[in-house]
Amino acid sequence: MSERYKYDQRGVSATKDEVHAAVQHLDKGLFPNAFCKILPDVAAGDPNYCNIMHADTAGTKTSLAYLYWKETGNLDIWEGIAQDAIVMNLDDMACVGCVDEIILSSTIGRNKHLVDGSVIGAVIGGTSRFVEKMQEYGIRIHLAGGETADVGDIVRTIDVGFTAFARMKRADLVINDIRPGDVVVGLASYGQAIYEDTYNGGTGSNGLTSARHDILNKIYAERFPESYDPRTPLDFIYTGSRRLTDKINIGGKSIDVGQLILSPTRTYLPVLKEVLHQLRPHLHGLIHCTGGGQTKVLKFIENARVVKNNLLPLPPLFQLVRDESGTSWKEMYQVFNMGHRLEVYLPEAHAQRVIDISAAFGIEAAVIGHVEAHQGSAVRIESPHGTFEYQ
Repeated sequence: MSERYKYDQRGVSATKDEVHAAVQHLDKGLFPNAFCKILPDVAAGDPNYCNIMHADTAGTKTSLAYLYWKETGNLDIWEGIAQDAIVMNLDDMACVGCVDEIILSSTIGRNKHLVDGSVIGAVIGGTSRFVEKMQEYGIRIHLAGGETADVGDIVRTIDVGFTAFARMKRADLVINDIRPGDVVVGLASYGQAIYEDTYNGGTGSNGLTSARHDILNKIYAERFPESYDPRTPLDFIYTGSRRLTDKINIGGKSIDVGQLILSPTRTYLPVLKEVLHQLRPHLHGLIHCTGGGQTKVLKFIENARVVKNNLLPLPPLFQLVRDESGTSWKEMYQVFNMGHRLEVYLPEAHAQRVIDISAAFGIEAAVIGHVEAHQGSAVRIESPHGTFEYQ
């Protein structure tokens, strides 16, 4: 069975081809190669400034959180869902150089019959605590409130999203200009940064539909049918062997499978704030490896091949997904970040400074590849599991 067929049956896509086709003719903003859309300064009309608005959600990770909450009664897991949705916005914006003075608004839709007010309180509390933590690192985020709606007719459990807005100087923007000769510094998605409370499995907020169904046992289909689309064939629902409270040993510590997969999406804002402060003129590209995993950079290169031949160690979480699902390694690298979720493209002479800055925050980093001239655009993964080419 092809992986694409399996994903299609689950109603998801690693490439989002239909979405990209639908929006391909939309205006791409002032700088089409920027990681997120840059708008004129509508707020004040100053040609020296620009506006950035970004919207995203925690995706189907909320369904996994719902399962874990129902199974264990642990409300704390919902704080991480707030962080997931926030980081999917803010770290995209950070990839164009925006790391301060950001306005944030939430949109939460729930099925009130299944998700009570305690969950809403935990999500809102997690939002406030994330903002307070970033304040400690000089990153100012302003909460503008939001909307919480009871929409059980269209939401099976809960959907958590945020919209972010910022105004910044055009001179401070980072616009992707990735070129042959650059090296790629990858920053780990796993481990424990100094601003994180526990070990982070590294999954982020992408590929969660696959991870959830590939790892977890069929018992969850029977107990919680509201956690999946009933139009999906049962052969593709919860096909793994694990239960949420099964234990995984990582570095001598025992972690629930559920908590491991639900690790909050790591933000790189504190790291990027310092990288931008020290190295902004030397940065040729910043890539947040979200949808598309290790192939994300394909959207931002021309006449270049990114060769990733020194990847960070594969975190246990992704090995677990692979073992439970049997997914091909080529597809794994296209769906998941596989160990690093931020890439910095710059001349080799400045790479060690990025690595040192990252290490100061407790995050492993390394030169994981380089950029070479190529007709067209391509990514090559040279891994212990094989060499894979993407175009």
